[in-house]
Amino acid sequence: MSDAQSQPQPKVRKQDQPILVEYYYTTKWGYADEFIRLFRKNHYPVLKKQIETGRILQVTAVKPKYHATEDGRWDYKVTIVFKNLEAAFAPSSDEETIKKQLYPDQETFHREEQRRFEVLLAHWDVPIETVDLEQ
Repeated sequence: MSDAQSQPQPKVRKQDQPILVEYYYTTKWGYADEFIRLFRKNHYPVLKKQIETGRILQVTAVKPKYHATEDGRWDYKVTIVFKNLEAAFAPSSDEETIKKQLYPDQETFHREEQRRFEVLLAHWDVPIETVDLEQ
């Protein structure tokens, strides 16, 4: 065994590990397409800029293939992997700057973002923690 393999590896502190948060969106019936169109146009570019700055590591989205019962229904789940605990839960200092750079017409941007939330019935955020099944 080499020296590198026999040396204990430093533990990554929990607050420095990536944090995964799932964002669920339930739209009013018939408005799911409008919601995702506005999300792609106005919110996703802001998230991509935050990937460039290192605050966010990854953004993905899924939608159910089939319908669920109304009480358990959601239309989109967006998963964001943040760099660490602080990046996930501390206010982003550069988000407003990014929005102003990307959207010089702030009036239209704010109107469309308001509309994106008007078509929602529900929205909730779920920070995810890995469970080690081998322990």
